[in-house]
Amino acid sequence: MAFPSQRLRRLRSTPTLRNMVRETWLTSNDFIYPLFVVYGENKRIPVASMPGVFQYSVDRLLEPVQQLAELEIPAVLLFGIPEVKDALGTSAWQNDGVVQQAIREIKKLSPQTIVITDVCMCEYTDHGHCGALDENGQVVNDITLDLLAREALSHAKAGCDMVAPSDMMDGRVGAIRKALDEGGYAHLPIMAYAAKYSSALYGPFRDAAESAPQFGDRKTYQMDGANRLESLREVALDIEEGADIVIVKPALAYLDIIREVKDTFKYPTAAYHVSGEYAMLKAAASNGWLDEEKATLEILTSIKRAGADMIITYAALDAARWLKG
Repeated sequence: MAFPSQRLRRLRSTPTLRNMVRETWLTSNDFIYPLFVVYGENKRIPVASMPGVFQYSVDRLLEPVQQLAELEIPAVLLFGIPEVKDALGTSAWQNDGVVQQAIREIKKLSPQTIVITDVCMCEYTDHGHCGALDENGQVVNDITLDLLAREALSHAKAGCDMVAPSDMMDGRVGAIRKALDEGGYAHLPIMAYAAKYSSALYGPFRDAAESAPQFGDRKTYQMDGANRLESLREVALDIEEGADIVIVKPALAYLDIIREVKDTFKYPTAAYHVSGEYAMLKAAASNGWLDEEKATLEILTSIKRAGADMIITYAALDAARWLKG
């Protein structure tokens, strides 16, 4: 049956009708807010390339944590910038490390907030790569697994609710699952960066996390952006090793991957709306080229429509305010 019997505009005629037939709803419960914690005291340092994003010292976490509670954003994803960096990133698993302190502080301030911790070495190594290096400057996969497991276990001991390995080493989900289980944390979920692409859109994040590689790039461990089927192999392996949630990163440039991962595995799926995607929106809005609210909510809705059950986004605070009012 076609026109004139079928007139799809009939259900678009009023806001109420459009809401009644809307297929995808975006709410603050969909968001995970990335939070950067820096060593020291009384610090709230703006990230120049990401307007509205800050590095906080642990004693200044009350402000963002209160905002999250008021806006009903359920979770944070913690990234730490330590005082000291070395070749193995040993600050990553210290009991009094900056992330470990932040976990305890957030759970004290807001027990209901889900604290997810990024598990990677790049913020903690003096070379900025995501693991231990050999004499040729290449990341050594299997040695790095032990470092990641130690970091994840230290976060669990500090009281986090979930760990999120982002390094893209082969076998890291299994190594972390084994360490958590043997350490008495079998209940702790793993949110794995399962399909993480080597992207040009991470630049502002590396400013915020102070994690830019000092030489070379990360193409030997992060995925080639031209590959689709490889993402399914990566996700399948992470699920087999014990991942409870899988992440596709970036989001906007990889909507097809989000949809294929969700359709193929029917698994809890997160998408990371990354720093470059956020910064482009902010820059265009500041020049008057886009309506920031409308464009941001349209993009976040597209990510959810593609199949994401949750969205990691620096726009979480703004988006939650817009959705409320």
